[in-house]
Amino acid sequence: SVLSVAFSPDGTCVASGSGDDTVCRWDSATGAHLASFKGHSSSVYSICFLPDGIHLVSGS
Repeated sequence: SVLSVAFSPDGTCVASGSGDDTVCRWDSATGAHLASFKGHSSSVYSICFLPDGIHLVSGS
């Protein structure tokens, strides 16, 4: 289940944090999955793009 969502500053990407301990990055125009990031030991309840639009900060 998706627990958190953030748009990149320019609106081209969406990031999601999930109950399966992953962060995913998506193309906001097409919905295409761009990347998955694993490393959390529990659900990801918060996510945010940094102002550069590339890097993400996530919390569980």
